[in-house]
Amino acid sequence: MIQKEYSKRKEVIRSRLKEFSEVSESDYFYELCFCLLTPGSKARQAEKVVNFLRKEDFENKSIDFGEELKKVRFHNVKKQRLVDMKKQYSLVLNKIKDERDNFGLREFLVENVGGLGYKEASHFLRNIGKKNLVILDRHILKNMFKFGKLDKIPDSLARKKYLEIENKFKKLADENDISVDELDLLFWSLETGEVFK
Repeated sequence: MIQKEYSKRKEVIRSRLKEFSEVSESDYFYELCFCLLTPGSKARQAEKVVNFLRKEDFENKSIDFGEELKKVRFHNVKKQRLVDMKKQYSLVLNKIKDERDNFGLREFLVENVGGLGYKEASHFLRNIGKKNLVILDRHILKNMFKFGKLDKIPDSLARKKYLEIENKFKKLADENDISVDELDLLFWSLETGEVFK
């Protein structure tokens, strides 16, 4: 089943991953904004807010968010997280440039950027071309359960549980001879009908 679905979507999945690997450093800030906006909200709505932030040059200016953030859930909390992240973004960017270990980089982000848990930090790093980090969102967990890799879908994912399920996901990818990153996008597309981000 996994291989069959993968063969149908392989080209578009690989093309998308290639696009992630080509994201320029100048886009990292807005990719991070996107991943701070997505929890509890639809990716397409978060993308609309990011487009607004780009247009207003949020990275370099103080802006009036107006009604735009209301397109995502918990908009007041997320507004503060965006503002806080912006203040320390140069530290984050330097760490991305200096850190060669993707897992160490994820730990740094989780510890230093408010609003980024393991899922969101993995999402951000994948979106800027980093490899082998699993984004354990509901689409992934649902498919892991469907394919017998989870007894139940957990209500929450503390660090230990996240890493445990991440390892199970990697085994599933190995069993199907598909990279972790490709399997992630495959499961996402099976649930949403598209390969987005």
